[in-house]
This record gives sequence, structure tokens and C-alpha cells, in this order.
Amino acid sequence: MRACQKKGFEQYLAHVDADIFCLQETKLQEHQIDLEIPAYHTYWSFAEKKGYSGTALFSKVEPISVELGIGHELDSEGRVVTAEFEEFFVVCCYTPNSQDKLARLSVRMDWDDSFREYVSSLKDIKEVIICGDLNVAHNPIDLKNPKANEKNAGYSIEERERFSLLLEDGFIDSFRYLYPDLTDTYSWWSYRFNARANNAGWRIDYWLVSEDLKGRIEESSIDADILGSDHAPVVLTLLD
Repeated sequence: MRACQKKGFEQYLAHVDADIFCLQETKLQEHQIDLEIPAYHTYWSFAEKKGYSGTALFSKVEPISVELGIGHELDSEGRVVTAEFEEFFVVCCYTPNSQDKLARLSVRMDWDDSFREYVSSLKDIKEVIICGDLNVAHNPIDLKNPKANEKNAGYSIEERERFSLLLEDGFIDSFRYLYPDLTDTYSWWSYRFNARANNAGWRIDYWLVSEDLKGRIEESSIDADILGSDHAPVVLTLLD
């Protein structure tokens, strides 16, 4: 986040003028950043480990309530901020990476199950919008080299199946809802191998909405020309 701030973050924030803005992998401790954004109420979830993980949610409208975490052991990594509004919940999530050789896959599977249960319980109360780096490319269309990555973090069978279960629980991938067949459109590129220049990317950043909100999806897009990090911002527009 501190590096991104030096690359035009505040200018982008002002330009998009979003009602709600979500950040993942902020890598901050409290008081490590000087960010003045009076137009927004700001809520941060910091990881206990320095320079690691972290999420944040900014909102022009003050939420009814804000919760940090989902009641999971990884809450210490600052992975979720949930804001309740009159019509819906907004959940900002940074899903744990399964790491090289899927070393953390079992932890990731437990997280995915807990997260699905958490957002489904919210959905029993009111509609839910999920924004986040969910660290999974769901289908072959969602990454440049699917065959070569079948046993890698972010595209393992287990991770993709868990994501399918989340959608089956009543959530819509807003981008694929509008663009079911659009190819070569990604939200993350490795810093290695000139991946971004070659558009060898992955779509792992999402706006998901609960089923009853799908009729309000006006646009779901990726600002791939914004170069503040290895991820591009994803943008959701809902009809009033």
C-alpha cells in the first residue's frame, strides 16, 4: 500500500469516485501510512505479522456496523473486513495463497469452507457483495496457461472446486455473468517473465454478488491499464 501510494493511488481513488473501495494485501501495520481521504469512512484490518496480508474498506456512507475477521484462526492475518449497509453487506476478502507445491493447501481448504459458511450466513440476513483477491482462477478461460498450472496454487482442482461451491451457494461472478466468453482478460500478472507485457495473466480478483442482486449488475470491469501493483483494480457498478 505504501508503494502504491507513490504510484498515484490517491489520484486513482479520486478519479473513480467509488461509493465503496476495497483493498487487499495492504502489508501495513497501524500508523504506517499517512492517508488523508476525508470523503470516506475508512476501516483497516492489520495482520499481526509485519509487512504481510491486510485488508481495508473505504465507504462514503458510514456503515451500520463493521466487523473484522470471520471467526477463523487466520483472522490474525487481517484477511476480511465486513461492512453492513441498509440493503446489503460488503465483504472485502484477501484469500490465503496455497503457496509453492501447495504447501498451505489444507489451510486454504479450511479457510474456503469457513469463508463460504460465513458469507452464506450473512446472506440469510440480507444481500451480500464480496470483493477480493480470492486467489483462484476458476476456469481455463481465467488464466493464460491453464494446462501448465493445473497443480499450482490458484488453479488446483481443490481450489477451483471450493470456488464452485461458493457460487453454488447462491453467489454470482459478476464479470462472467456479463462476459461469459471473454478471453485474455486478467487482473493479476507475475512480475517475472514480462508477464504483464505479454498479457500472461490470471483473473483472480472478483466482485461476487448474491443471487438476488444479479439483476442490478450494470457493469463489471478490470482497469488493466492501472499499473500501481501486480494486480489491476476490478470495478463493479450496480443499478440503484
